[in-house]
Amino acid sequence: MKKLLTLAFTALSFLSSFAQTTPMKLWYDRPATFFEESLPIGNGKIGALVYGGTANDTIFLNDITYWTGKPVDHREGEGKASWIPKIREALFQENYPLADSLQRYVQGEESANYQPLGSLHLIDDNSGTVSEYYRELDLDSALAKVRFVRNGVRFQREYFANHPDKLIAIRLTANRPNAISLRMMLTAQVPHHVKASPGQLTMTGHATGADTASIHACTIVRVFNEDGTVTSSDSSLILNKVTSATIYIVNETSFNGYDKHPVHEGADYIGNATNDAWHVQNHTYQEFRQRHIDDYQQFFKRVNLELGGIKRNTNLPTDRLLRSYSDDEAQLPDGQKRYLETLYFQYGRYLLISCSRTPGVPANLQGLWTPYLWSPWRGNYTMNINLEENYWHAEAANLGEMTMPLEGFIRGLADNGRYTARNFYGVEDGWCAAHNSDIWCKTAPVGQGDDKATWGRFNTEWANWNMGGAWIVTALAEHARFNPDTSYTKRIHSLIEEAAIFASKWLVKNPKSRQTEYITAPSTSPENEYVTDKGYHGTTCYGGTADLAIIRELFLCELEQHHLLYPDNTEFTFVLSALTGVLHPYTVGKEGDLNEWYHDWQDFDPKHRHQSHLIGLYPGHNLPAKFYPAARKTLEQKGDESTGWSTGWRINLWARLKDGNQAYRIYKRLLSFVSPQDDHSKGAIHRGGTFPNLFDAHPPFQIDGNFGGTAGVCEMLLQSHMGKIELLPALPDAWADGNVTGLCARGGLVVDMSWRAGKVVSAVIYAKNDVAATIVFNGKEIVLRLKKGQKRKIK
Repeated sequence: MKKLLTLAFTALSFLSSFAQTTPMKLWYDRPATFFEESLPIGNGKIGALVYGGTANDTIFLNDITYWTGKPVDHREGEGKASWIPKIREALFQENYPLADSLQRYVQGEESANYQPLGSLHLIDDNSGTVSEYYRELDLDSALAKVRFVRNGVRFQREYFANHPDKLIAIRLTANRPNAISLRMMLTAQVPHHVKASPGQLTMTGHATGADTASIHACTIVRVFNEDGTVTSSDSSLILNKVTSATIYIVNETSFNGYDKHPVHEGADYIGNATNDAWHVQNHTYQEFRQRHIDDYQQFFKRVNLELGGIKRNTNLPTDRLLRSYSDDEAQLPDGQKRYLETLYFQYGRYLLISCSRTPGVPANLQGLWTPYLWSPWRGNYTMNINLEENYWHAEAANLGEMTMPLEGFIRGLADNGRYTARNFYGVEDGWCAAHNSDIWCKTAPVGQGDDKATWGRFNTEWANWNMGGAWIVTALAEHARFNPDTSYTKRIHSLIEEAAIFASKWLVKNPKSRQTEYITAPSTSPENEYVTDKGYHGTTCYGGTADLAIIRELFLCELEQHHLLYPDNTEFTFVLSALTGVLHPYTVGKEGDLNEWYHDWQDFDPKHRHQSHLIGLYPGHNLPAKFYPAARKTLEQKGDESTGWSTGWRINLWARLKDGNQAYRIYKRLLSFVSPQDDHSKGAIHRGGTFPNLFDAHPPFQIDGNFGGTAGVCEMLLQSHMGKIELLPALPDAWADGNVTGLCARGGLVVDMSWRAGKVVSAVIYAKNDVAATIVFNGKEIVLRLKKGQKRKIK
């Protein structure tokens, strides 16, 4: 009895220590010089990068719907399917050089470019030395702030991106009246025109590129001042001796859907922006601010994570905290380490809320933040890992609503993908998508350029991969698993079913096998290269493990969703069940690793960043446990050093293998400091890690690494696959004590728990629907049966 009382007292004491949530803030003692030091804000459609300069405060502006291009031509690739039988013939004759060369004929146009909207400059007319500089991003409220002292006057600026009212707001104040004097300029890298009128700047422009008939935009900046004057001069506004000022930024584009021409069928971007601008008179700044905070916190506050020894460190700016964390010799206190690790986790949640709330337009490679006219990799949707990884954490981290843009996007992919399936692959039913996509829901394999004369110039190792649709559509099934809802399942079922139809018809019977088995041909393994037993170095093959892992997962999703909706099998579900049983199986190589290729070939680069053949382990659920040792061997061969998104993926893979300490070592590696100055230097050695503003360093910046890292923390703390919900399945020794609230599990459950010395001391399970679940913790299993809305405490 005494032991039980002691344990109960310990648990109570531990929970009370987390009664006050630790503030989550990024802060700095100097303005940003590089993009990778700026602070991102966003309302899911428009966003800004706050540099916080004192002489020139630059605010880069973005709109997630601002892209080059126009709707895809459904005639693209007509006749390309005639090459598929020739490629298969070459493959089954083991003529891999010929197969590689022929693959290039099965390529089409390039995808569109995501582009920056413009930039607002606040150019200070005051002179004098600056002191007491401070810049922060408060993740708890999604407010950015800058303050500094000049000539004895304390200036403060506050920035936020408001979703309900579709605006960005900036508030300028000082502790003395009539102290603010500055000039406001609005400009852009794309073709544009700026007009100044009393209290307002209006910019119109369009995305640049080969086709000027692309998306147009109208940006309006309105200023409301207390005291002083605001005058216009050319394309600028001049604030003179103002006591305070509020700046509102709104923007609308002509994007009217993936299938509508942005000029001939475009939205009324000027009229819509004008309406948005008039709306800023409907509320005070404080009202807009509170509406923003209330809207944001309904999502962000769902999850709180505290790790033992956590402590707010006010003496070390975030960039120096990150640098010290990366330096093993810095001897950073454990509490500060736990704080940074938690901050990074919550930053991933903040970023998704801030960039993924526009119907049909999900987060892209940069989320929605880019200062570059030509963003790396076009800022597109890369579907051989990156777009998928953007949403790995959404469900478990209690942000399921942020996956809704994916549904509309996938509907567009399915529409265009039916033509790609027919024109490029000769499959008359179902839909598919390839490696690169864009706001126009492009599905065809990309070539290079916008005319047929330049097609076929991209490497087959990535350009010709056609499993993008089959993989991304499983994200809809994941949302259904975490949020069981028959109406949603009915809504998405045709998308999953038609993707499975394409996959079933793309499979071919393997003429090289003595037993009946089905494979894909041609196949590639993104973005890796092999060396055959005869020494040929190539990319095109048949029966790649990644293809078959994705197809297994897709078939699993289709069968699961079908049986949730309908009691009986159909001819198609019988076909899928039969095909699943005769897919070429996973195999183990002579080195004990999981084979990536049909044959036990060597990788040209054994430490290659892609580990696509492990999709069945994570994020999938179809790798049998007997192959886990082979998956572990593969990860050991790959090593720990990789790019940012790949590092994020490896955290999750190690966690799924329940090796918490190794997952944590990779998480620490993800938090390796990367200097923007070094990264922008010629001849720089590029390694994955984290920039000073906690953006993932692929490098350059790709947001998927941030999201993969947050997903990895969720996977270490809670797993809910294989029919069980396991608490602390991969807890590292460094996180022996902790507390988390609001994590989600498949089946519609929400979990709060606290732990000490690696053991759960208290947990509360909440059901979003009627459910029976097996909970695994502290070496035991219990079965819970809960009604919708019911909570149950377990110990």
